[in-house]
Amino acid sequence: MKKLLVIFAAFAASTALISCMSSGSHAMQNGGEVTGTRGATVMEPSPYGMVEVKRGYLKVGLTEEDSLWGTGAQTRDISVDGFWMDQTEVTNSMYRQFVEWVRDSIVRERLADPSYGGDETFKIEVDRNGDPVTPHLNWTKPIPWRKPNEDQERALESVYRFHEIDGTKMLDAAQMNYRYEVFDYEKAAMRKYRLNPEERDLNTDHAVDPNAEVIISKDTAYIDDEGRIVRETITRPLSSMYDFLNTYIVNVYPDTTCWVNDFVNANNETYMRNYWASPAYNDYPVVGVTWEQAQAFCAWRTEYLLRGLGPQARYVQRYRLPTELEWEYAARGKEGNPYPWESETVQNNKGCFYANFKPDEGNYTEDGNLITSKVGIYGANSNGLFDMAGNVAEWTSTVYTSGGVNAMADLNPELRYAAAKEDPYILKRKSVRGGSWKDPLSLIRSAWRSCEYQNQPRSFIGFRCVRSKASSSSATSNSKKK
Repeated sequence: MKKLLVIFAAFAASTALISCMSSGSHAMQNGGEVTGTRGATVMEPSPYGMVEVKRGYLKVGLTEEDSLWGTGAQTRDISVDGFWMDQTEVTNSMYRQFVEWVRDSIVRERLADPSYGGDETFKIEVDRNGDPVTPHLNWTKPIPWRKPNEDQERALESVYRFHEIDGTKMLDAAQMNYRYEVFDYEKAAMRKYRLNPEERDLNTDHAVDPNAEVIISKDTAYIDDEGRIVRETITRPLSSMYDFLNTYIVNVYPDTTCWVNDFVNANNETYMRNYWASPAYNDYPVVGVTWEQAQAFCAWRTEYLLRGLGPQARYVQRYRLPTELEWEYAARGKEGNPYPWESETVQNNKGCFYANFKPDEGNYTEDGNLITSKVGIYGANSNGLFDMAGNVAEWTSTVYTSGGVNAMADLNPELRYAAAKEDPYILKRKSVRGGSWKDPLSLIRSAWRSCEYQNQPRSFIGFRCVRSKASSSSATSNSKKK
């Protein structure tokens, strides 16, 4: 036995020696030079419904002669990295998928609730080995819409209501709340918010007081006892990484009444009743959606994407709203034109309009449409993007300021501010780009800036999403100065 142990020890020692020699041999093969390690190759397929906008340079803003109100024009040379952008505006059909997902998540929660029969298979709380896991809904189990039992039928009906006057069955919009969390990586990276006091100031010759408090603000939200969404901004001493995690709860149902509220003394009841509900408008851009709801859609779209990706999910960039300058850069096309099309005119040689807007005072129909149009029926710009002028104006992620582009960096410019509920309304303005079906030619230029309050739905504002690229684009667009 002793001899066997000696042999085993000798084998182990020789194995260790071989291991060391192998490492040294590898180093000698590289001549002792540092050649770097290689991770797995990241494959990023083209996202569905998106086109690539390559990185490039552009002089953005209005030129002097374009200034509409006689004020000083804001122009600046900027550079942006490549990104993916929705080829069309988000449609009613796409947004309805979001609303119905919220509905189905509520239904699954109630089907698992003992008050509605307590079918535990709709909610997973333990793994296959019986060990507890973070409770989450089981999306692989179908909802029994066709043949529910009595308890299940109560759960299914609980998300609907009946109109008080005509008895129409409809989705209970007040319940369609989506909760999501956003970790603020940018704030967490800032030195003044480091958890380790010694990392907070690298330019002093004395240690930072470890007992000094660092005050930080974060957003949180909850549903009160009366079913109302309560949003709060908490300001407190920094204590952990959870102080960078913001929680939002947003009612995602679009405001169908925007059609009558935006146009007083107009007969727009038909649009109010049909634009969102009728399948005839499936491929029209969604409207009546606030900036906050558009942000929630981006968060949900990311969650929906990541659910089935597995380990590769860590490399996937999240859906978001475009920055104001990304939007303008993409709209101008590869040539950097004032409009998404090349010419200064609004019609081609056959008399067809390039966009859905208001060509003449009060004449909305001259371009072939009265209100919005189906997405993608007008020609795309040189980036392959449709409706970057007219149809609906589009939310961007950028806070609106009078300083505009001059208040931003010239590399991937952006100004962000998550306005709290108690903030003055002027801090809740977000930049809106592109003009809409109701705007004249001067307001659909790619450089024209307008704004709207982040909680204000409109019948002429929609949005589209972007995704940053997993790596910087290797090719550069041929954007020209304008």
